[in-house]
Amino acid sequence: MSKLGTTEVVGTIGDVQIKFETGKLAGQAGGAVVASIGETILLVASTASSRPKEHLDFFPLTVDYEERMYAAGKIPGGFFKREGRPSEQAILTCRLVDRPMRPTFADGLRNEVQILITTLSADQVNPPDVLAINGASLATLLAGIPFDGPVAGVRLAMGRDGNWTAFPSFSFIDEEAVFDLVVAGRLNHDTDEIDILMVEAEATANAVEHIETGATAPTEEVVAGAIEESKTYLRQLCDLQISLAKQADRAEVEFRRFPAYDEKVYAAVEKAVADDMKTVLGDGDLDKSSRNSRMTELREQALDAVFADAGDVDVADDELEKQGRNAFRSLEKRLIRQRIVHDGVRIDGRGATDIRSVSASAGVLPRAHGSGLFSRGETQVLNILTLGMLREAQRLDNLSPDDEKRYIHHYNFPPFSTGETGFMRGPKRREIGHGALAERALLPVVPDAEDFAYALRLVSEVVSSNGSTSMASVCASTLSLMDAGVPIHAPVAGIAMGLISEDDSYVTLTDIQGAEDAFGDMDFKVAGTPEFVTALQLDTKLSGIPAHVLGDALAQAREARMEILGVITDEIPEPRSEMNPHAPRVLVEYIPGDKIGEVIGPKGKIIREITEESGADVDIDDVGGRGVVKIYAADASKAELALERVRAIANPVIPREGERYFGTVVKTTDFGAFVSLTPGSDGLLHISKLGGDKRLAHADEAVSVGQQLWVEVVQVRDGRKFSLDLVDDDAAAEDEASSTTDDASAPAPDAPEASEPDPEPQDTGARERTRGGDRDAAGDAGGQRTRERTRGGDDESSTVRRRRRRRV
Repeated sequence: MSKLGTTEVVGTIGDVQIKFETGKLAGQAGGAVVASIGETILLVASTASSRPKEHLDFFPLTVDYEERMYAAGKIPGGFFKREGRPSEQAILTCRLVDRPMRPTFADGLRNEVQILITTLSADQVNPPDVLAINGASLATLLAGIPFDGPVAGVRLAMGRDGNWTAFPSFSFIDEEAVFDLVVAGRLNHDTDEIDILMVEAEATANAVEHIETGATAPTEEVVAGAIEESKTYLRQLCDLQISLAKQADRAEVEFRRFPAYDEKVYAAVEKAVADDMKTVLGDGDLDKSSRNSRMTELREQALDAVFADAGDVDVADDELEKQGRNAFRSLEKRLIRQRIVHDGVRIDGRGATDIRSVSASAGVLPRAHGSGLFSRGETQVLNILTLGMLREAQRLDNLSPDDEKRYIHHYNFPPFSTGETGFMRGPKRREIGHGALAERALLPVVPDAEDFAYALRLVSEVVSSNGSTSMASVCASTLSLMDAGVPIHAPVAGIAMGLISEDDSYVTLTDIQGAEDAFGDMDFKVAGTPEFVTALQLDTKLSGIPAHVLGDALAQAREARMEILGVITDEIPEPRSEMNPHAPRVLVEYIPGDKIGEVIGPKGKIIREITEESGADVDIDDVGGRGVVKIYAADASKAELALERVRAIANPVIPREGERYFGTVVKTTDFGAFVSLTPGSDGLLHISKLGGDKRLAHADEAVSVGQQLWVEVVQVRDGRKFSLDLVDDDAAAEDEASSTTDDASAPAPDAPEASEPDPEPQDTGARERTRGGDRDAAGDAGGQRTRERTRGGDDESSTVRRRRRRRV
């Protein structure tokens, strides 16, 4: 490439400028491109091995995306301070590039092809992932690898006004956008049309908020229109790639291609097992396991026939066996597809739009904070939700502007779910991708941290698989979220759509199972609420799908989604009002900004005391001049105790003359004893009040620190200096009995006396938004303070605590 010199093209797509350059870097790669948008720059190299892997029966394509932290001016975390295994975002970018590229390579290609994308510069303004699709296509064109390209990718984001912006910035997506859509397609040289290869889309985290304030909702019709609109940008990007490829004048390289099987092998297989295979595939009563067993028997018969009838094929025995297996699979594929297109019947007897039997159960695990089990046919997913503190949010060490994630979805696909064995060596790319899809599908309906101050981790365990496990994970996640009492905005369900095409005819399938995914032309996953689409993912084995076919599939998917949502809401109509007793409690309290220091105390003394006494963790932040106190505890009683201490400091109860308290001695001196009346309010019991007629030299001759005794406030000076007198036990007992009688006729805790004002509404709102299992308002004791003070029975904090516990 270095001999050819540097060649570049620049194009304006929407409102952004994209540049492709070749000949400057990576001269020994098969094809190399430097792609840039803004100050985000990628080096993309596409290289094929010189010798084919003849023993393989698949195309060995590898796509790697290398995030270099220097691109954003960062030093990697960890002990070694260098990049390690790819981040989740890097893996998702690999998949985003792989999926539209893979179906466009020539059939029979067995040379290893590696597309390696390296981030050289990341401005954290322009997302690099879609740029990587275009760079990968252009580098492959320049490498001369048999490839039915170019392939182009574009990101469109729908703003609140309903207009779509091409190549939006990170900030636009996060703050303004309602829907984020990535579309990849290729230029069909036969029809001169753009065929769609891949769609990846989701509603944004702020979508519900935007829609509630008048933004356009991403309905099926709106999304279908955007897919059609994307074709204009895809054509511009394809033309840009073709322009550079022509200027670079790269000659196509010859690659040997390997047929999947010899025609004699296919004929032998068809003759031996075609009739029996039709019978097996036409038996709708067979389950997956039984059908697979029958097909395994037929495969062995077919292989015997291949060696008997096609032994003259000039290949080695192991190659002949491989061709026999490929021919058997090809016959199975043809028969399944013909039956669907011509007879309208699928292998399990369903029609094109029929859904398998669906069941949903919430709360299936007693110790989990939330759990849900969703079954659709032979696909079964168990989802478990765990709630944690916000500090347990996932820290992100990648090139995106985000530094943490509080809502996490993990997807596990163990081998036993398909009746097989295998190694358990951590999540594979597919599992990471499916988990991310389910995560994006639910993200728009998950409340933000202000309304629900928890970190959330959902884990989908695929316990049985026969197609569409990612969409089953979405449904199971909805069940576990509502079971946990998470106030989601709406339930979400998902369905996988398929496509079978023969000549000029095609059939769109609802709720595809494993065989229809394997032998079909499309896997189109659609998730959403009753009102709008929350996530999409399209993969195809074809070299492209017309946009109107996808529009029809979206409309068909909505009907199925509404049916599934009905099953989910029949099981659990709305989020539970009470959280699981094993779930942690998070309470949020707002306090005046000038009280933050008092709650923290000198060198953190007070907040440490609150933590030690209550067993709860307390965090305080200054947000806009107001203190936001977050209290985390394993159970409600600990959180309540910490909350009372915080409130007592931020909104202290000031003792008044004539009030009696059962106080605690906190200090003794030679002039008296200091007695704690309420949190933050101590009074002086003068030494002359102690010892009766006996003259004391020190108060500790009569009382000791920690001793409790009845006292009465006899004088208040300067608002916070209290002089006390002892109350004899008999008088205290009579007063306590009197207060008990008064309490019997007092208003209920939920009905405060009219003489006392209600507490500030932000306290109540903050408490109730946490849905922490106890709905007591912030000021339950507000209307009782006068009565409690004059009663002389209990101190206010203990009385309020008992009343709250009754309500829990």
